[in-house]
Amino acid sequence: MKKLDQIQLNFDSDSLFLLNICLAIIMFGIALDIRKADFQNLRKNPRAAFIGIIGQFVLLPLATFLFVYLFDPLPSIALGLILVGACPGGNISNFLSHYSKSNSALSVSLTGVSTLLSLIMTPLNFEVYAYLYPPTRALLSEIYLDPISVVKTIALIMGLPLLGGLLVQNRLPRLANRAAPLLKKLSILIFLAFIVIAFANNFDLFLHYIDHVLLLVALHNAMALSLGFYLGRSTRLSLRDSRTLAIETGIQNSGLGLVLVFAFFSGLGGMALTTAWWGIWDIIAGLSIAAYWNRHPAPDAAPSTQGSQA
Repeated sequence: MKKLDQIQLNFDSDSLFLLNICLAIIMFGIALDIRKADFQNLRKNPRAAFIGIIGQFVLLPLATFLFVYLFDPLPSIALGLILVGACPGGNISNFLSHYSKSNSALSVSLTGVSTLLSLIMTPLNFEVYAYLYPPTRALLSEIYLDPISVVKTIALIMGLPLLGGLLVQNRLPRLANRAAPLLKKLSILIFLAFIVIAFANNFDLFLHYIDHVLLLVALHNAMALSLGFYLGRSTRLSLRDSRTLAIETGIQNSGLGLVLVFAFFSGLGGMALTTAWWGIWDIIAGLSIAAYWNRHPAPDAAPSTQGSQA
């Protein structure tokens, strides 16, 4: 199993370029759905958003670090988990929040804010926790990772499309409102198809090693979902907002993770396998919990009267 740390997946420069385009389209579609009212709501009631950001960029990376220490996976798998934990919320989180009848406005706002913060927080959290864990520190010593290049990559594929979408929403709101639903659905389908093709091109490797990340990814994702939910409840947010935080914390932007894996780690086997499977599993888990919450919607009631609900 140690050789998984040296395996590189079949993923050429053309595939990486296509993945970058997919992510840029996804972020542009998300930005088209962000309105001035969302930011106005954040200014009126910033508490839920602040708690969500703390959960996303402080508590989840720390919890991931402790998770890795507890389960002691292979270094390349541990690097994948740390990377996913450092990424911002995923693009499908907005759809899941809407489907689960949670706070869609809060979800969209958190996605926008966390994407901008990821320019700094994603490389920072990854560097810190990958260095603090001795097995991954040893692996990183063999790889030169330039933090400035990571920031530039995130800014190019996520920051610029996000700002461009916000500009279109501000200048051409009718066009943005018509295009956003279609573009978001189309981009998610394209991204899923891309991951399936990536699995197909490396089918033998995935078939041979997938069992070593199945349980780890499921547990890590469950931990992230629970962290977001109980962070909201412990800080006396409404049940509806707590569910939104669960989705925002438990649905990570593994697409960004894959870009970083192939751009800076040459498709390192365990790292790529973990990140790719995370991207599939969090959609499965997210859709499942959103479907349950859709059938059991959260009432708009004081947190103290809803504390026993989940």
